[in-house]
Amino acid sequence: MTQTPENTVALTDNAAKRVAQILSKETDGSMLRISVEGGGCSGFQYKYDIVKEKEEDDLVLAKLGATVLIDSVSLQYMAGSQIDFITDIMGQSFQITNPQAAAGCGCGTSFSI
Repeated sequence: MTQTPENTVALTDNAAKRVAQILSKETDGSMLRISVEGGGCSGFQYKYDIVKEKEEDDLVLAKLGATVLIDSVSLQYMAGSQIDFITDIMGQSFQITNPQAAAGCGCGTSFSI
């Protein structure tokens, strides 16, 4: 899938390094798929899966040895987002800053539009 300003998702260096580290422990050719599903405490939630195959309509984010896939349906809910990996006093986690999210929950994995 071609990136345009409307469907761009940014992957920070910190997130790319952490994804690359995770994938280095998997079989060659593994990629991280981030998708949006119904559920969670706010209506939608992010799901993370390690996969071996990409779909034709996937947005492919490749950076610093990491490959992240986002399917076209999930991209509708994630367009304009930034995927980061943070370390703070509460621990370490992926954090998605989504400009489309009207509200989120404390866990950071669910949101509403």
